[in-house]
Amino acid sequence: MAKLYLKSHEWAEIDGNIAKIGISEYAAKELGDVVYVELPEVGAEVKAGDELLELESVKAASPVFSPVSGTVIAVNTALEDAPETLSEAADSTYICEIELSAAPEGLLSEEEYKATLK
Repeated sequence: MAKLYLKSHEWAEIDGNIAKIGISEYAAKELGDVVYVELPEVGAEVKAGDELLELESVKAASPVFSPVSGTVIAVNTALEDAPETLSEAADSTYICEIELSAAPEGLLSEEEYKATLK
């Protein structure tokens, strides 16, 4: 499965109508050590582009935006006890899963996303 990205450094890995959501390695490096993850509520309705949650790092608090629209169906509760996992393995650590209510729009391929970082 390919990851699709927002310019604001979030990724969505879509399998059927379920998307796992996380942050890019670039975002993790910019944030520094993540010390707290405010997980979204299971059952919450989200729209693409809306703030999904907030991360706190040693540098700052930072919003994470939803790359897709739908309903939060699961959260990665391991991040409550080990938020630093996002700093150490952002590309392989998901924050939550969203059941899609609409086809994703305006997301970038990995190549397109990486081009925005230059």
